[in-house]
Amino acid sequence: MNEKIERRAADITAADEGNGNIVEGYAAVLEQPTVLYSIDGVDYREVIDKDAFNGADMADVVFKYNHSDNFFTLARTSNSTLTLTLDNYGLKIRADLADIATGRDLYALIQRKDITKMSFAFTVARQEYDTNTRTRRILQFEKIFDVSAVDMPAYDGTSISARDYFAEKIKAEKLEEEKRKLYIMTLL
Repeated sequence: MNEKIERRAADITAADEGNGNIVEGYAAVLEQPTVLYSIDGVDYREVIDKDAFNGADMADVVFKYNHSDNFFTLARTSNSTLTLTLDNYGLKIRADLADIATGRDLYALIQRKDITKMSFAFTVARQEYDTNTRTRRILQFEKIFDVSAVDMPAYDGTSISARDYFAEKIKAEKLEEEKRKLYIMTLL
């Protein structure tokens, strides 16, 4: 195992499309300092620079639970079951979790809000450290290895909201039916 690999957290949400095992959210947030740990009452922070993902190797990133190799990989970028996009907020993910027991179980835990955070595993290419504020600023990632739904994230300020895919689909279908009825009534 590469000892340089580090892991960080963010927020995920169940999406409103797919087979019901789609999740999406943010595996990393930009320019939002977090306290990684405290020693003798002194906080040590980290912040991800807004440009840190530029040039990072994200060719084959996998979606996992708690970064664990003891569980199946549930999605990956190389087969397009996991997509990663960067916006002003952070690294956004969308994963079509494998339709296996582990994928369905994890989706259910996200939906129930038992799993409320995300994390990601990475190596750093460039960083700086401010000794006055005890803050590490990650300027550039070298490689992103995984994004994971996690029990205990490094970034506590994140959250998850999951929607029941099938309930959302039924609601959308009913709304479309109502629109169609109104349209027909206006033609009469």
